[in-house]
Amino acid sequence: MKKRLSKRFKKLIETAKDEKLLIIDDVISRVKNNCTTKFDESIDVSLSLNLVKKKEEFNLRTIVNLPNGNGKKIRVAVLCEENKIAEAENSGANLFDSEVLINDITVGKIKFDKLIATPAMMSKIGKLGKILGPKGLMPNPKLGTVTNNVQSTVKALKSGQIEIKNDKDANIGVSIGKKSFSNSKIKENFNSLISAILKEKPNGVKGNFILSAFLTSTMGISYKLKLEK
Repeated sequence: MKKRLSKRFKKLIETAKDEKLLIIDDVISRVKNNCTTKFDESIDVSLSLNLVKKKEEFNLRTIVNLPNGNGKKIRVAVLCEENKIAEAENSGANLFDSEVLINDITVGKIKFDKLIATPAMMSKIGKLGKILGPKGLMPNPKLGTVTNNVQSTVKALKSGQIEIKNDKDANIGVSIGKKSFSNSKIKENFNSLISAILKEKPNGVKGNFILSAFLTSTMGISYKLKLEK
């Protein structure tokens, strides 16, 4: 059954039909002007990357520090030794009782968005990989979530550090703010995202790494961005 479009959405499509590629400043203004709902819509970026090749396939998985956060409240859990529980609690972690956490995860109770583990605790959660892995929650030393620096890692995750990875079609979707953010803050987050991704360009990839970029809001339409060369 074909999905019917609302009058509001049809109007948005009509106004953007003849738009050419726009620079980020203009796109942010248009996307925010289209946010006419009563809630604080997310501002999202969709990127298509030059990762798929005939003979080999590359993948991107890294962390990005959004200087202004993305407006989402992140629940952080910490699996650590008893002598680090106070550090986890004082740093703002939402969950830090390792025994309770392990028991909850074992029965499928996931009450967090990010999980940090100290190296000493990894042997205890190895069996939980089948539960955490598919959800993208397994602590990973390359992403900084296996660490003894509990305080700084919790604060980084709470203040806007996000993990990004491409899907099977080499696309990435990232929320970089809210309608309530100023245009300058959204732009700053966007530039930080693009800069971080370009630094991860594999040596075997030729030509432009980012093939296309679109900006949209939760209930809005997408605008294609003109990227700087």
